[in-house]
Amino acid sequence: MMKGLKKWRLFSLLAVLTVFLAGCGQEELSTLLPAGQVGKDQFKLLMLASGIMLFVILVVVAIYVVALIRFRRSKLGEDFIPEQVEGSHKLELVWTIIPIILIIILAVPTVYYTYKLGDVKAMEEVTDDGKAKHLVVDVTAKLYWWEFEYPDLGIVTAQELVVPTKEKIYFNLKAADVKHSFWIPAIGGKMDTNVENLNKFYLTFDKESEGLKDGVFYGKCAELCGPSHSLMDFKVKTLPRDEFNAWAKNMKATEDGNSVANAAGEEVFKQSCIGCHATSGAGEGGSQGPNLASFGDRNRVAGFLKHNEEDLKKWIKNPQKVKPGNTMPSFENQLSEQELDDLTEYLLGLSVEQ
Repeated sequence: MMKGLKKWRLFSLLAVLTVFLAGCGQEELSTLLPAGQVGKDQFKLLMLASGIMLFVILVVVAIYVVALIRFRRSKLGEDFIPEQVEGSHKLELVWTIIPIILIIILAVPTVYYTYKLGDVKAMEEVTDDGKAKHLVVDVTAKLYWWEFEYPDLGIVTAQELVVPTKEKIYFNLKAADVKHSFWIPAIGGKMDTNVENLNKFYLTFDKESEGLKDGVFYGKCAELCGPSHSLMDFKVKTLPRDEFNAWAKNMKATEDGNSVANAAGEEVFKQSCIGCHATSGAGEGGSQGPNLASFGDRNRVAGFLKHNEEDLKKWIKNPQKVKPGNTMPSFENQLSEQELDDLTEYLLGLSVEQ
């Protein structure tokens, strides 16, 4: 008796937790709160599949409960044998036709959206003067950071993807080292980035990120790629088209350098960092380390640490301790405290938005 009560208490607790936890999704991160048309279309498929599965479960449970109640031994006796229905053509038709109908209901929209969301022909369209009609971003996944190049705009950035809202954004996805997977949960499903081939898809960003926590959507690597896979985050800033154009213009304006007031920090950077990192947002991707043109505008250091002097110094001193397996060397013994102070001040001052 007590064992049965404990089971029902546990079931009741889980049911209550399910109701409360359903409201815990973060708008900037949750697939259940889609902020783009692709995510909304995929959410419809998720709800359709879930509805069909729930229907099947309810029917099976209902039949099971009816059988338990109707044919219980206490009512009919130990020797009662229900009517045998083996070989019933009517029942065989029912449990053959119904699953086929359910599969068709699920298959038709699945096939439709598979082709719809996989159609990237428009990414090659150009205007009469030869300019691309749609924004295309080349995404390169590296250990353990993300590079975003805008080939038609002649700019490149890292760790923070900036895109306009209310239009399709096309992506070329590739990996520089091992397989990764590009995923912005609130915007749309994931797509692998491979070393040996290029994957293409598009996303739409219907909501501006300004009102969200930290002012960004969160992006993730969804493929186990090494010891710091879980730390391979990036952020997405969505802007109205005119604000995006202004951002792109400011990035292009750093072509001759992105100097700030801290000359001492700039000198330390030139001596220790410039071999791997660029401070100009103009040009092409392919650098050994992340582009730092807009480092001061980001909200995270190394994709997940707080964007402040303390965590930036921690990262510069010993990157392997913070994010194991990454390719950045340690500067714990190469820089004095004063040089470290100057360098962090310089990096946090690199901005195209202020």
